Amino acid sequence: MIKKSSLLYCFLITFISSVTFADEPKSAGKYKNWEAFIYTDDKGKVCFAQTIPKERSPKALKREASRLFVTFRKAEKIKNEISVTSGHIYRPSSVTAKSGKHKFELFSQENFAWILDGEEEFNLIKTMKKASKLAITATAKNGNQTRDLYSMMGFTKAYNTAKKSCA
Repeated sequence: MIKKSSLLYCFLITFISSVTFADEPKSAGKYKNWEAFIYTDDKGKVCFAQTIPKERSPKALKREASRLFVTFRKAEKIKNEISVTSGHIYRPSSVTAKSGKHKFELFSQENFAWILDGEEEFNLIKTMKKASKLAITATAKNGNQTRDLYSMMGFTKAYNTAKKSCA
């Protein structure tokens, strides 16, 4: 599980810092607030759906970009991998995703967090498909509390596109 997380962590760091890939990510479709992408790395095809938050707080806090992802890596048999970055280094075990009465704890490492349990990933994806919003709250390493509010409008179509593209 940690190897899976480490691989995604490396991928996301590379993507966000705009380092050139063997194959640049190409949009497979934009759906309201979500977009699906496909690219190929040295291990094969990678497909993911991503979005940026509609609201970030506190507004005065300087931090890098926030993003929410669901990733598929066919060659590595990785499906439905949910990850998030809130633009800062996380305090360990401080990241939660919440929509309505549904709350999910995420494992954090540096500036990324993941759902590590496959059943919980499935439950969060089910929640995301039904939800209109998803809030990610976290505590930064320096103690600052952050909250990013993501729109789920377009999630199901972007998710299905990414999933189908790596089937």
